Amino acid sequence: MAPTGPTRTSPRSQSAKRGRKKPIDDEGIIPILARAVREVESSAGRGKVTGNNRTKFQVAALLIREERLRAKEDLTVSLAQKQEILKRLDGLASIMAKTAARDTTLIALLAPEATVSDAAKRMRRDFRVASGVEVPPEELIIVDEPSPVGPEVARQVVPASVRQAQLANPFMAPDFAAYQKPQGSPEGRLLNWELMEPLFRSFEQGSGGGVASMDLPAAGNPSTPGGLDLMVHQSEFVEGVRHGHRSFLLADEPGLGKTAEALMAAEVAGAFPLLVVVPNVVKTNWLREVHQWLPGRRPTVVHGDGAELNAFSDVFIVNYDILDRHVGWLSKFDFRGMVVDEAHFIKNKESQRSKHVQALGKTIRARLRHPLLIALTGTPLINQIEDFRMIWQFLGWIDDKKPMGELMAKLETTGLTPADPGFFYEARKAVISMGIVRRRKQDVAKDIPARRVADIPIELDDEMGRSIIDAERKLVARLVERYDRVIKARGDSTPDGIDEDLVRLVSRSEIDETQSDDSGDNVFTLVRKIGQAKAVLAADYTAQLARNVGKVVFFAKHIDVLDKAEAHFASVGIKTTSIRGDQSVSTRQKAIDAFTNDESVQVIVCSLLAAGVGVNLQAASNVVLAELSWTSAEQTQAIDRVHRIGQELPVTAWRIVAAHTVDARIAELIDQKSGLAARALDGHDTEVGVEVTMQVGALIALLTNALEARAL
Repeated sequence: MAPTGPTRTSPRSQSAKRGRKKPIDDEGIIPILARAVREVESSAGRGKVTGNNRTKFQVAALLIREERLRAKEDLTVSLAQKQEILKRLDGLASIMAKTAARDTTLIALLAPEATVSDAAKRMRRDFRVASGVEVPPEELIIVDEPSPVGPEVARQVVPASVRQAQLANPFMAPDFAAYQKPQGSPEGRLLNWELMEPLFRSFEQGSGGGVASMDLPAAGNPSTPGGLDLMVHQSEFVEGVRHGHRSFLLADEPGLGKTAEALMAAEVAGAFPLLVVVPNVVKTNWLREVHQWLPGRRPTVVHGDGAELNAFSDVFIVNYDILDRHVGWLSKFDFRGMVVDEAHFIKNKESQRSKHVQALGKTIRARLRHPLLIALTGTPLINQIEDFRMIWQFLGWIDDKKPMGELMAKLETTGLTPADPGFFYEARKAVISMGIVRRRKQDVAKDIPARRVADIPIELDDEMGRSIIDAERKLVARLVERYDRVIKARGDSTPDGIDEDLVRLVSRSEIDETQSDDSGDNVFTLVRKIGQAKAVLAADYTAQLARNVGKVVFFAKHIDVLDKAEAHFASVGIKTTSIRGDQSVSTRQKAIDAFTNDESVQVIVCSLLAAGVGVNLQAASNVVLAELSWTSAEQTQAIDRVHRIGQELPVTAWRIVAAHTVDARIAELIDQKSGLAARALDGHDTEVGVEVTMQVGALIALLTNALEARAL
């Protein structure tokens, strides 16, 4: 019988085994990441990824990205070792892409703007320590960040007029914290359910063909204190307030008179003093609207440090950009209502303006039982359904983690849980009944002529055009090479079709790694160069249009494109005026008035960002979009400066599109992105698909087309 003791091996054999050992199999960060990735993959296979596994997913993505960059720059390893490390990292990235395809909510964790929580920072530290990496002392201790106070505290002011108002009203409480009302959720079958994700998804899966608009009473008396008459849809909204409803997401399509609706709602509710938070570019317009609709009310506009503020006014108009200076006294003032205009501006919970708006809304809700709170935006959804989150939170419907009392009670009344058929439909109805009001022009303002978007393809056949096409080829080649490298790392030499999950992951990685790169072969600089190349051609088309049809609005994104366009208009004898982001309010208004009233001014040259909101340019019925947006909402807002109440002619938006370039892909994506709002708000059956940014979507289209062409 053979001996049963341990088998001996020769020193030479042991040495050979040591030679075959691959350190990255059981040393360093890669095996730690592999375990984390597999755990998240297993969790996704069982259903929705939650809690700690979501944190693992984000941390793994961050460390894979860091390791890839470190490996590329590491001069201490051989080329073969470097290739092996990159191969294994790409393999892990591929697994993560498939996991994210199973649970698409994970994709948001990969976005550049995604918040990295303190828990994620700790996990990243622990992973690195476990891998044997020497971690700097400042990274060893993770301290929970307190509520931000930052430099804005030192900048905060209390205008003299506000001090006078406080002295004149000794009953104006300096601190409302003691009056905080408990808003706990009622106990019931939904208490232990995760409800936020189902609520957002209900607007994708539970539309049932209906427009997202609460039931409103019949229209009442259309007359107003200013002697103007409300339209029927505006009067219905005001009647809703008269019947006692007090919190609204007023999402009527742009151009339907939401400003007038909000002001008349405040009048009916007696919600004065009223705080109105707006983009800087529309402060003057709001002042005019108050005078027009509520001539008996005193408006005041907060500029700078508020030296000219009249604190004894009825309507306080302040822009997002100076909230950091005024949020202190605003939080203590006796406001009875609050309006947030262009409320999609607060969608990023980490932005200072979002934090300030939330703080102001919270103090008003704490002090009053039923304050008037209105969020105004015709484009509440930009890239994803979760763009609703901060708006709902401002209105007091939800908090950071769950529905608040009234909404929770409505959900309990349905008798359903997220596991039951019909929950999405009923949940959507419950949220809408909280105060979502959405009306479309085609339904409520049939006297507004139709609008259309027409593409004007142009060929970039000069030297700059050829350099753009060459840069795009390099970009596509880089994407294909990265895709092939992952396929090869998986050992899949003959893949069956195109791996869409991998295409998405590769595209996201490209955005992550090149968005700060100034070279000409990434999508950001490429699109900007295309805009520069189109500038004169777009201006020339606009000049011809102005000579034939009259006044035209010209939109572009970048200053150099605006400059080139204005120079061309001057050279061909077209008189222009302009709206730009660096103008004062008075200069801006003079430009609008000149375009509206001066027959010799044929074209107004507008910054897409500066003139995209709160501007009435209906003196024209033709719009030229010289550069395309990164969001469909920007395009919609620009066109609706012309297509609005009072327009008497059909509106046409002419998009100047560089043929055979990524520009054409972006134009297609803008049209597809409009499907998000169509499905969530307007009840269309539009297929939305996986939510990605426009930049990622453009790269997905380029890479997919290249892979399809190669397969032919």
